[in-house]
Amino acid sequence: QVQLVESGGGLVQAGGSLRLSCAASGRTFSNYAVGWFRRAPGKEREFVAALSSGGGSTAYADSVKGRFTISRDNAKNTVFLQMNSLSPEDTAVYYCSAKRPNYSGNVYQNSQAYDYWGQGTQVTVSS
Repeated sequence: QVQLVESGGGLVQAGGSLRLSCAASGRTFSNYAVGWFRRAPGKEREFVAALSSGGGSTAYADSVKGRFTISRDNAKNTVFLQMNSLSPEDTAVYYCSAKRPNYSGNVYQNSQAYDYWGQGTQVTVSS
Protein backbone atom coordinates (compact mmCIF):
# COMPACT_ATOMS: atom_id res chain seq x y z
CA GLN A 1 0.00 0.00 0.00
CA VAL A 2 1.18 3.51 -0.83
CA GLN A 3 -0.02 6.67 0.84
CA LEU A 4 0.26 9.94 -1.06
CA VAL A 5 0.06 13.37 0.55
CA GLU A 6 0.06 16.54 -1.55
CA SER A 7 1.13 19.95 -0.33
CA GLY A 8 2.12 23.31 -1.72
CA GLY A 9 -1.20 24.55 -3.00
CA GLY A 10 -2.50 28.01 -2.26
CA LEU A 11 -3.59 31.33 -3.67
CA VAL A 12 -1.39 33.03 -6.25
CA GLN A 13 -1.81 35.87 -8.69
CA ALA A 14 -1.89 35.30 -12.41
CA GLY A 15 1.62 35.01 -13.78
CA GLY A 16 2.94 33.61 -10.52
CA SER A 17 4.40 30.22 -9.64
CA LEU A 18 3.76 27.39 -7.23
CA ARG A 19 5.49 24.11 -6.58
CA LEU A 20 3.36 21.20 -5.51
CA SER A 21 4.85 18.28 -3.63
CA CYS A 22 3.57 14.74 -3.24
CA ALA A 23 5.13 12.72 -0.45
CA ALA A 24 4.81 8.96 -0.68
CA SER A 25 5.12 6.40 2.07
CA GLY A 26 4.77 2.68 2.34
CA ARG A 27 6.86 1.32 -0.51
CA THR A 28 9.95 1.89 -2.60
CA PHE A 29 8.47 4.74 -4.55
CA SER A 30 11.13 4.86 -7.24
CA ASN A 31 9.50 1.91 -9.02
CA TYR A 32 6.16 3.68 -9.41
CA ALA A 33 5.10 5.72 -12.40
CA VAL A 34 3.45 8.90 -11.17
CA GLY A 35 1.06 11.50 -12.44
CA TRP A 36 -0.66 14.76 -11.59
CA PHE A 37 -4.30 15.40 -12.37
CA ARG A 38 -6.62 18.28 -11.59
CA ARG A 39 -10.30 18.96 -11.23
CA ALA A 40 -11.64 22.45 -11.77
CA PRO A 41 -15.03 23.48 -10.38
CA GLY A 42 -17.81 21.98 -12.46
CA LYS A 43 -15.43 20.04 -14.68
CA GLU A 44 -14.18 16.50 -15.00
CA ARG A 45 -10.80 15.46 -13.64
CA GLU A 46 -8.13 15.97 -16.29
CA PHE A 47 -4.59 14.85 -16.88
CA VAL A 48 -1.82 17.36 -16.18
CA ALA A 49 1.54 15.60 -16.22
CA ALA A 50 3.11 12.16 -15.89
CA LEU A 51 6.55 10.76 -15.17
CA SER A 52 7.88 7.25 -15.66
CA SER A 53 9.28 5.21 -12.81
CA GLY A 54 12.86 5.78 -13.91
CA GLY A 55 12.25 9.44 -14.65
CA GLY A 56 13.27 9.05 -18.26
CA SER A 57 9.90 9.81 -19.82
CA THR A 58 7.42 12.60 -19.25
CA ALA A 59 4.10 13.66 -20.70
CA TYR A 60 2.15 16.89 -20.35
CA ALA A 61 -1.29 18.13 -21.22
CA ASP A 62 -1.16 20.64 -24.06
CA SER A 63 -2.62 23.29 -21.76
CA VAL A 64 0.37 23.16 -19.40
CA LYS A 65 3.20 22.26 -21.76
CA GLY A 66 6.07 24.70 -21.41
CA ARG A 67 4.75 26.05 -18.11
CA PHE A 68 4.65 23.02 -15.80
CA THR A 69 7.42 20.56 -14.99
CA ILE A 70 7.05 17.22 -13.25
CA SER A 71 10.01 15.75 -11.42
CA ARG A 72 10.82 13.34 -8.63
CA ASP A 73 13.33 12.89 -5.84
CA ASN A 74 13.39 9.16 -5.20
CA ALA A 75 15.68 9.53 -2.20
CA LYS A 76 12.93 11.55 -0.54
CA ASN A 77 10.02 9.57 -2.02
CA THR A 78 8.61 12.82 -3.36
CA VAL A 79 7.15 13.98 -6.65
CA PHE A 80 6.98 17.63 -7.61
CA LEU A 81 4.97 19.74 -9.99
CA GLN A 82 6.55 23.10 -10.71
CA MET A 83 3.91 25.44 -12.10
CA ASN A 84 4.93 28.71 -13.74
CA SER A 85 3.02 31.44 -15.57
CA LEU A 86 -0.16 30.44 -13.81
CA SER A 87 -3.49 31.65 -15.10
CA PRO A 88 -6.99 31.59 -13.60
CA GLU A 89 -7.73 28.63 -15.87
CA ASP A 90 -5.27 26.60 -13.76
CA THR A 91 -7.49 26.97 -10.69
CA ALA A 92 -8.37 23.45 -9.53
CA VAL A 93 -7.76 20.79 -6.95
CA TYR A 94 -4.56 19.01 -7.93
CA TYR A 95 -4.13 15.30 -7.26
CA CYS A 96 -1.03 13.16 -7.19
CA SER A 97 -1.28 9.55 -8.35
CA ALA A 98 0.93 6.48 -8.53
CA LYS A 99 0.80 3.24 -10.48
CA ARG A 100 1.96 -0.10 -9.11
CA PRO A 101 5.33 -1.10 -10.61
CA ASN A 102 5.33 -2.82 -13.99
CA TYR A 103 8.87 -1.79 -14.94
CA SER A 104 7.72 -0.73 -18.40
CA GLY A 105 9.21 2.76 -18.32
CA ASN A 106 5.93 4.09 -19.68
CA VAL A 107 4.02 7.20 -18.74
CA TYR A 108 0.26 7.12 -18.25
CA GLN A 109 -2.23 9.84 -19.08
CA ASN A 110 -5.36 7.86 -18.28
CA SER A 111 -6.46 8.25 -14.68
CA GLN A 112 -7.73 4.67 -14.66
CA ALA A 113 -4.16 3.43 -14.99
CA TYR A 114 -3.30 4.64 -11.51
CA ASP A 115 -3.74 2.65 -8.32
CA TYR A 116 -3.13 5.24 -5.61
CA TRP A 117 -4.31 8.80 -5.14
CA GLY A 118 -3.68 11.61 -2.74
CA GLN A 119 -6.37 13.73 -1.15
CA GLY A 120 -5.66 16.75 -3.34
CA THR A 121 -4.41 20.28 -2.79
CA GLN A 122 -6.25 23.42 -3.84
CA VAL A 123 -4.62 25.84 -6.26
CA THR A 124 -6.37 29.15 -6.82
CA VAL A 125 -5.07 31.68 -9.33
CA SER A 126 -6.53 35.17 -9.13
CA SER A 127 -6.70 37.49 -12.11
